[in-house]
Amino acid sequence: MSRLPPPESDLYRLMSRFPASGRVEWIGVRPSRGAPVVELDATLAHTGGGLEGDRYTGGSGKRGVTLIQAEHLPAIAALARVPALTPAMLRRNLVVSGIPVIALKGWRFRVGEVVLEGTAPCDPCSQMEATLGPGGYNAMRGMGGLCARIIEGGVLRVGDPVEWIGA
Repeated sequence: MSRLPPPESDLYRLMSRFPASGRVEWIGVRPSRGAPVVELDATLAHTGGGLEGDRYTGGSGKRGVTLIQAEHLPAIAALARVPALTPAMLRRNLVVSGIPVIALKGWRFRVGEVVLEGTAPCDPCSQMEATLGPGGYNAMRGMGGLCARIIEGGVLRVGDPVEWIGA
């Protein structure tokens, strides 16, 4: 887990305030490296592992689930000059709206019945050049989302709330 400031600090108090809960808008799994993303309405999250049907299912640890901000998709599309961007093109597991996913780094949060812990930014990969065209990697930089560890498994569903829990 990333290092958080001391709990008695002003910065800790600021970092632990979220204006609202979020919502899962889309779910996808990547069966193998380079394989097309499979869109789902629900999937099982395995404690300490990954999502059922995803290539990281067997114990990916810090990268059990990848999340991206729904509000960033139009910005990435505009920067990459891609008229029709789909969540599957960006190869993340969850598209989340209404809560800043990168602000969840270092914290535990609940997605429906599943507890996750934000571990690291989810930087774009070189495949974004092929998917989004020249400059696609840079179009996505800073907006690639968040990697998270699965602390308590369960079922994830489109429409589930995303709520900050704490350290």
